[in-house]
Amino acid sequence: MSAIPQGISRDEWLQALPRALVVAFVKTDMEFQKKGETSGTTATFVIIDGWTVTVACVGDSRCILDTQGGIVSLLTVDHRLEENVEERERVTASGGEVGRLNIFGGNEVGPLRCWPGGLCLSRSIGDTDVGEYIVPIPHVKQVKLSNAGGRLIIASDGIWDTLSSDMAAKACRGVPAELAAKLVVKEALRSRGLKDDTTCLVVDIIPSDYPISPMTSTPRKKPNMLSSLLFGKKSQNSTNKGTNKLSAVGAVEELFEEGSAMLTERLGKDVSSNTNSGIYRCAVCLADQDQSSGNNGLSMNADHFIMPVSVSKPREGPFLCTICQKKKDAMEGKRS
Repeated sequence: MSAIPQGISRDEWLQALPRALVVAFVKTDMEFQKKGETSGTTATFVIIDGWTVTVACVGDSRCILDTQGGIVSLLTVDHRLEENVEERERVTASGGEVGRLNIFGGNEVGPLRCWPGGLCLSRSIGDTDVGEYIVPIPHVKQVKLSNAGGRLIIASDGIWDTLSSDMAAKACRGVPAELAAKLVVKEALRSRGLKDDTTCLVVDIIPSDYPISPMTSTPRKKPNMLSSLLFGKKSQNSTNKGTNKLSAVGAVEELFEEGSAMLTERLGKDVSSNTNSGIYRCAVCLADQDQSSGNNGLSMNADHFIMPVSVSKPREGPFLCTICQKKKDAMEGKRS
């Protein structure tokens, strides 16, 4: 959160969150590279501030929102090459090869993957042995719930390969969050068995004045008042408009959504500079760059201090040090 300016209002803080999350994901990925880690991970990060929920994700660990009336909203985007045409086009345009696994006899099997490496995702943190076109830049969505609250279900692909968003939400309605996560996993295992990592987290966002009483041993038969209000069965007259859209007006308000894989677009036009002192701060690693020595300044950050950098003032867009600029260019398929 160091990318968020200090001394700002709550509304300004919420507005700054999406950009800060992009910076955090990219910095984490660079730490993987720095440590020589070749493995990788999906990541879904959720920040809850009052009724406002901000979700950043790379990969296919989905986050859904179940709201009053049984309406399920998808808060993430799956970065699977098999299903995401936009991401396939981006990877191939950046120099990656997308195809299925070839087995003996030339037959192709399994989902679409990126080669070399064979990763079936287009975005992740790490996976440095696959290629720079597998980017850590997250899809970010920010929504505001009504004061009726809602339930978040965050799970790995071991759940979503088996259950639809609606099925997962339905499997745990009427029970507290602690039990709900277990029920979702149980339903996935019942449907398909244990074939992949299967992890689930359930979080209830509830009004502070709602009483929460301990559940009985038969929670499905005797749900408490809160569960009935928030996550009871849909009425016969209600209509599910699908998980690709947010809930009806009044239930969930969309504040922000952006999924571009272009780092410059996600960081905006802030130069991150102090023009009086000639110091420029990298928008990603936050290293200070001194312009006093022309175009051959040195980073003032301890981690980058020995690296000579080019710090000519950008005409527009965020300022990036040499290391972060190189990372950005590689992710966009540019080669020096």
